[in-house]
Amino acid sequence: MSKEQKNHIIGGITGGMGSRIAEELQSNGHRVAGFARDQEKIDQLSNRLDCTIRSCEATDAEEVTNTIGQLHEELGSIDTYTHAIGSIFLKPAHLTSDEEWLETIQINLNSAFYALRAVAKIMSKQGNGSCLFFSTAAAQTGIASHEAIAAAKGGIEAMVRAAAASYSARGMRINAIAPSITDTPLSQGIIGSDQGLKISKSMHPLGDVTHPEDVASLAAWLHSDQAKFATGQTYVLDGGISTIVPKPRA
Repeated sequence: MSKEQKNHIIGGITGGMGSRIAEELQSNGHRVAGFARDQEKIDQLSNRLDCTIRSCEATDAEEVTNTIGQLHEELGSIDTYTHAIGSIFLKPAHLTSDEEWLETIQINLNSAFYALRAVAKIMSKQGNGSCLFFSTAAAQTGIASHEAIAAAKGGIEAMVRAAAASYSARGMRINAIAPSITDTPLSQGIIGSDQGLKISKSMHPLGDVTHPEDVASLAAWLHSDQAKFATGQTYVLDGGISTIVPKPRA
């Protein structure tokens, strides 16, 4: 990454992905702030990392706008924004209730749009900035029981492309990362058991699941000056699950 110190804001900073990205950015000498909704986790991470973390409900548009505005005032600028907020919801469409569908869209897609809208107003005036959102490998290829989450994350990828076009003339870069299932607390309902982890690993051509440190290093690069010509892209980090079929093992 560039040696110049940057100001980074991370939405969902206390999560398995958000906290690892924060650690990666701080280790490169950058200033990190963020927001999350669980006060206990905020207190725990604040004790571990030297950063400002505000309480915010990411599905509340007004709260998101106000919180990002407050962090902007404190930092003086927002060089990058990372939206590490989402959920894992696995059910086929015919078993998905209206409430489950709306909640999945609200947590994943609506929260991303609210944050983009708030950050874009600030970065547009600055004339520069990098934004990063998260999709999923399930938006790249059909995986059973992923209808709702694939729709929400696919919407994020479309939003990223459109926003990258809208704000390119204002010096903003906007990208997404699409990992497969990642070894974070959020995914433990799937890979928390030996059997679940074994099945998940077997689905990946490289024989493993995604790890937070892999995602964090890619996120750090995308926010760096080394990636200054990258925008409107979704970078898939999934061990090949969405694109290749390996030779069967005997």
